[in-house]
Amino acid sequence: MGRHQIIHLLRKKLVNKYMIWDRCSSFLAVSSNVQRSVRHASEKSSSGSPPSNDFDVCIVGGGIVGLATAQELIWRQPNLKLAVVEKEAELSLHQSGHNSGVIHAGIYYTPGSLKAKLCVEGLELAYKYLDEHNLPYKKCGKLIVARNEEELPRLDALHKRGLENGVKGLRIMNSDEIKEVEPYCKGLKAIHSPNTGIVDWGQVARHYGKNFERLGGSVFTNFEVSNFITTREGKAGSKDGLQHPVTLQAKSGKSLRCRYVVTCAGLYSDRVAEMSGCSKIPKIVPFRGDYLLLKAEKNYLVNGNIYPVPNPKFPFLGVHFTPRVDGSIWLGPNAVLAMKREGYKLLDFSLKDMIDAVSFSGLRKLAFRHLGYGLGEMYRGFNYPAQVKLLQEYVPDLKVSDVTRGPSGVRAQALDTDGNLVDDFVFDIGAGGIASRVLHVRNAPSPAATSSLSIAKMVVDKVQDTFEL
Repeated sequence: MGRHQIIHLLRKKLVNKYMIWDRCSSFLAVSSNVQRSVRHASEKSSSGSPPSNDFDVCIVGGGIVGLATAQELIWRQPNLKLAVVEKEAELSLHQSGHNSGVIHAGIYYTPGSLKAKLCVEGLELAYKYLDEHNLPYKKCGKLIVARNEEELPRLDALHKRGLENGVKGLRIMNSDEIKEVEPYCKGLKAIHSPNTGIVDWGQVARHYGKNFERLGGSVFTNFEVSNFITTREGKAGSKDGLQHPVTLQAKSGKSLRCRYVVTCAGLYSDRVAEMSGCSKIPKIVPFRGDYLLLKAEKNYLVNGNIYPVPNPKFPFLGVHFTPRVDGSIWLGPNAVLAMKREGYKLLDFSLKDMIDAVSFSGLRKLAFRHLGYGLGEMYRGFNYPAQVKLLQEYVPDLKVSDVTRGPSGVRAQALDTDGNLVDDFVFDIGAGGIASRVLHVRNAPSPAATSSLSIAKMVVDKVQDTFEL
């Protein structure tokens, strides 16, 4: 081969290499631009300024039920443009971030009821989700303890109920067996639920939100809905027909347009529903629960959840012992009327919220029926040694000096006009022209966090039946 042929061959190879490198460089540059664009869109979405403010469905409420619903909807309908709006600067700041963190097994609820079905199913879905996404939790188990002979028939009935609900692993323990699980716990008999667990539900809710955004959804914080505005559709087939006839108006002046709306507004579900012409009933009445915190050096007193046998005479469960995934142990809570819908401190007060609550006939009837119980709960709220006295019935070695005041949560309790606790799911639609466009989840009762993924399935089923998606 001559010198000129060799030079020609080398030039050809160099050109081919350059072309390959050039294509690779172009591909990398495009990939980098795409990644920057995705990050930019995500940042704009999180900050509340996406390229377009038109959506197929907007979910109002960035708590665990709203975020689970958004995630379920985007799983099923990935081609829809979806958004979540939340009035706070962060997601899951209220009920979702202030609960006890228990993964409930489904023992308490009436066999065949929606709550029983959704809790048992929700526990399985929750553990699967937590494992798939490497979210921390612990199956620490739970004892429901009968302290005296009077509680034994109720304990047996509760055990039967749990078995009918399909709760796995339940068994009755005698006093000696109780000591094997909880050495410092005293009781005649107990139900042991080994699959009850603990998790940070606030962290789980925020993960739902991140997953929703990762799949293409948009999240708008600092967006407190103040009104639903509807624009009449044009005539069928006309060019001026609107595709996004519902406008969500925020107090800040921002707005989003959408085809349909789902509200999961928790403590404000009744007020948000009223904006679209719905009834004021069921009414949300806020009840605060104050916990005590066991001092770290006394954590050996409690291994898992220790709960009382529910007393049907009283509207709320009573005090219990709740380990947390961060290693702390919460004791309590009591249950008192909160003087503010988001009033986590003992003296938090809102005149509007108090007038709204005490003027409601349903609350007055509830308070009259349970006056003694309510006064006792208030007393224990101010005088926590009285709360320790109740806790000592389960763990006698507990002392007042072993505890400090801990966190509080506020429960969105739905009441009817007769003063009954609304114990089932309530859906509502708007009135007038908005009726076919807005679906309200008025009540998603406890254990909503455990059941969040199964509740989301039910809500999205309802959404798909109600809306033309």
